[in-house]
Amino acid sequence: MEKVKSGTISTNDAIGMLKSLPYEDIGFAKVDHHRNIRKGFPEVIFGEGKTSHQVKEISLSILRNNDRLLVTRSNDDHFNTLLPHIPDAKFDSEAKLISVDRRKLKVQTPGILVMCAGTSDLPIAKEASMTAEMMGNKVQLISDVGVAGIHRLFDQQTHIHNARVIVVIAGMEGALPSVIGGIAKAPIIAVPTSVGYGASFNGLAALLAMMNSCATGVGVVNVDNGFGAGYLASLINQLPALSESIDNQ
Repeated sequence: MEKVKSGTISTNDAIGMLKSLPYEDIGFAKVDHHRNIRKGFPEVIFGEGKTSHQVKEISLSILRNNDRLLVTRSNDDHFNTLLPHIPDAKFDSEAKLISVDRRKLKVQTPGILVMCAGTSDLPIAKEASMTAEMMGNKVQLISDVGVAGIHRLFDQQTHIHNARVIVVIAGMEGALPSVIGGIAKAPIIAVPTSVGYGASFNGLAALLAMMNSCATGVGVVNVDNGFGAGYLASLINQLPALSESIDNQ
């Protein structure tokens, strides 16, 4: 800060230096406090495989330096351990997400549409939509519009044509992203889920079907990765704001 005040370095150079500052070592984790500066959103905790104590300590560390917290693949034990220390934490058991949002001004950029083929895909759809909402987006979620009843999808064409980016989630044979990709001008983020019977191979069949889509503008994330889809949708939806920020540097 002293170098900025004296004019030795520019504000942009100082920000560049801040982007590479050290993490906080809490023993079992090295918490990246400056990810928000580099990426525009704080470090996200993957809860699966972590103890409740580890989730609590990492969460407290993140919130000491950031106004938002997101824990994916979390559970009741994580949340119950966290709540006495972070009373404003919220837990969605279906999406398996713990969230804290302490932003004073919550600007929500419209443009993201999340669609899932069946109700069984809803947990992944909610993970995607809640992730994008935490990142500052207004999200519309439409469920149960799979190809087994294609007429249900046709009723949603106004929403499809108005979206800037569409997250499409499906298990079984994974056909829905191709269908929507054939009628939408927006980019499609396809999410295969592990929903299905034996030959679906826990989502592998849907993954391969989506990767082989003949519809243009379809990208695919990993099986059940609603978080990754929501994060990417946010980046795409907020590209104009990012471009403006780069232009002003």
